[in-house]
Amino acid sequence: LLFFLFPGTDVGVSGGSASKENVAVTHVAAQPSLLATPEPWHLLVTQTPAKEKAKEGESVVLNCHFHSPQHPSLTDLMVKWYKEDEKGKMDLLENNVTVLPNNSRIFMSGDLTQGDASLAILNVTASDHGIYFCEVMLPDGKVVTGDGTKLRIRRALGLFGIEESIGTIIGVVAAGIGGVVILIIVLTPQLRRCILCMRQGSHQ
Repeated sequence: LLFFLFPGTDVGVSGGSASKENVAVTHVAAQPSLLATPEPWHLLVTQTPAKEKAKEGESVVLNCHFHSPQHPSLTDLMVKWYKEDEKGKMDLLENNVTVLPNNSRIFMSGDLTQGDASLAILNVTASDHGIYFCEVMLPDGKVVTGDGTKLRIRRALGLFGIEESIGTIIGVVAAGIGGVVILIIVLTPQLRRCILCMRQGSHQ
């Protein structure tokens, strides 16, 4: 009887101690993944080119690439895009998803696993002009923002078939009006003289 209980006791104790060791090992192995990386994150976010042009009705891709020397394979990153113009700031994409209601024109077209967070805009309109910023949030909560890309929209003038930006069109029209006014001011005295000459000739 003693011989039977003794090995049974050994088995029970050894089994219990083995299970405790397994739990301890699993706990230690999982712990580092739950903690922030001890070394600081250094993320580079680049937006090129700094200026982009698109004609009304076209599609454009605003480039945004990110890279971390310490962590070449970045995963679980959150990307945000927003636009700034004369009306203020407007969020376009947050947590990798478009936030604009009933919108299918603006979406992220890049592959995050390749460090590409580029934004695509389909069928651009005049209201799409502005400065677009790409923002990447790291797992430790740090946020890195690109320098921005200024998007200018070119509009086609049906009368002349000229493509120019909206700002340039306004400038050309203003210059044209100014030129006409100057011509009127310059030519008015000469016209008066011609009219006087014609009257004098008719009297003679």
